[in-house]
Amino acid sequence: MKRLLTLLFIAGLFACNDNTDHPPVDTSLGPVTAGIPAPVTLTYNVIAQHAHDTSAYTQGLQLYNGKLYEATGDFENSSLRITDIPTGRVEQIHKMGTNKIFGEGITILNDSIYQLTWQSHIVYVYSIKDISKPVKTFNWPYEGWGITNDGKELIVSDGSSNIYFVNPTDFKIRTMVGVQSNSGPVTQLNELEYIDGFVYANVYTTNTIVKIEPESGHVVGMLNFNNLLQPTDVVENRTDYFNGIAWNPETKIMYVTGKRWPKLFEIRLN
Repeated sequence: MKRLLTLLFIAGLFACNDNTDHPPVDTSLGPVTAGIPAPVTLTYNVIAQHAHDTSAYTQGLQLYNGKLYEATGDFENSSLRITDIPTGRVEQIHKMGTNKIFGEGITILNDSIYQLTWQSHIVYVYSIKDISKPVKTFNWPYEGWGITNDGKELIVSDGSSNIYFVNPTDFKIRTMVGVQSNSGPVTQLNELEYIDGFVYANVYTTNTIVKIEPESGHVVGMLNFNNLLQPTDVVENRTDYFNGIAWNPETKIMYVTGKRWPKLFEIRLN
């Protein structure tokens, strides 16, 4: 069992680290550091904490009609689920992982749930009315990491510094933008959330969320969550990286968690 847990932990650790298939960063924006101000450090307040299923290797979060939709990875344990926020109770779950299928991010657009997979190049699409089985699939040529939408287009990351704007009807790429800060390209963009005209992204293996201006790809803000999870909440070789962003546009509350974290946090941005 110890060997199995170690192998699963290693698989998760490297689940979003292989960028060999990625196309080059879009350099049409000009020199990396030309005219890009340093990102502003954003602040927040934690206003509530809720229980979170520690079996959930969180890859994507989405709030919809008061319920938390969550996608998890870890090959055979990959799933799509609906969770009650106050209790953390998993109300519905669709297990879609295999020894070859590793679930990644999700987003909901036009009553459809889009779920990425890591290296199998499959995108699953579900009806919002039934998560028990996909209604269609698409092919995605790169690795699947994070996905969100701006109400019209899907926005996808693949672990590189690129974000892709994708047609939701056929999953074809319309445009691509290279994400950059004043220090250069920003890679490892994982879970994504579109909030008030900006793309927020977890930076994989860190406790950082970056705020991205989608037209230019410039990082305009950063959120640091280093002290969010307490040492007493961490289980060695089990609790994993910070990942997961959901947004309630009505209350202006952000929800964040991590892979196999015991807590889901409500955040109010200042």
